[in-house]
Amino acid sequence: MAIAGGTADAAFNAMLHCVQDHDEVHRVGLAYRAWDLLSLVGKEHAHTLLRQSVRYCVNSTNYGSKDSMRELLPKVFEQHKLDNCTPGTRQADDGWVDAFSRTLFEATPEDAAHAVGAAIAESFSLTDIGEALTLAANHLILRDHGRTPDMEATGKPVGSVHGDSIGVHGCDSANAWRNLSRSANTRNRFACLIVGAHQVAKDRIERGGDFLHWKLLPSEALIKGIKVTDAVSLLGEAESAIRSNLQVRAANHIQRYGELKHDPKAAFALMRKYAISEDGALHAEKFYRTAVDDFNCTRAAFRWRHLVALARVTASEYGRPADGIAQARELLKI
Repeated sequence: MAIAGGTADAAFNAMLHCVQDHDEVHRVGLAYRAWDLLSLVGKEHAHTLLRQSVRYCVNSTNYGSKDSMRELLPKVFEQHKLDNCTPGTRQADDGWVDAFSRTLFEATPEDAAHAVGAAIAESFSLTDIGEALTLAANHLILRDHGRTPDMEATGKPVGSVHGDSIGVHGCDSANAWRNLSRSANTRNRFACLIVGAHQVAKDRIERGGDFLHWKLLPSEALIKGIKVTDAVSLLGEAESAIRSNLQVRAANHIQRYGELKHDPKAAFALMRKYAISEDGALHAEKFYRTAVDDFNCTRAAFRWRHLVALARVTASEYGRPADGIAQARELLKI
């Protein structure tokens, strides 16, 4: 009650302590989306929205969720002396960001958490650390072999990577941790990135698949076979691939489109059309928002990885119209 009587910022930072007890997509996603919505509904409604996250955290604890970070997070803070640390301004070059993203992707969850703690202690910019975190999660989409036969479900066939796939959940989570870190106080800025790193490494290990040995898309060999170079033709080929559920082909054409420095807005407009029209197992529009945000907050050398991942997911989800889309088109006469 005392916290609820204070400012929205104080309530937000207090809430993050319970969110950080466990690394799970809905736990962090709900907290971030609620906070992000305040720019639309107004901070005077902050406590109403933030109460959703508190309730979710309490319920997940009651239902047996392991609060995996309660012991590890204090250890990371203590080992790297983060309690008295201030956010650093050391700028990382492209090589460091790429290498650090791979470190987080390949590490054990505990080692990934400590890697972020060490980077913070070494005064690396939190922006650069967050960038590496989302690039690590991006590997989960660009390497995924898709759902196996035992994971098949209605709307989620074998080989698909949309919906609650490892990669989509991983990217949504990393994006949420990164954004929560940008909005919080110093302690929580550090903690969100540490927990986010733990989660992306855990997702790679615990949700199945041989990600360390699966090849990263797009395929350089197949890209060399793409003959068209103009923007309209490349997007036309990408759309054809999407409508045929050809994930690799869609990813390759968007990669080539980016290599030729064509306008990303046109590519996002293509993906947005399907993020609205396709169900995507309840994740289409959410992952579209994640990809747009990550693209805009990532340096030029790597940002197209997020759009390539979006193209793959869009091709995976195509063919399952969103509920209400036909009625909406009828009412809008489009």
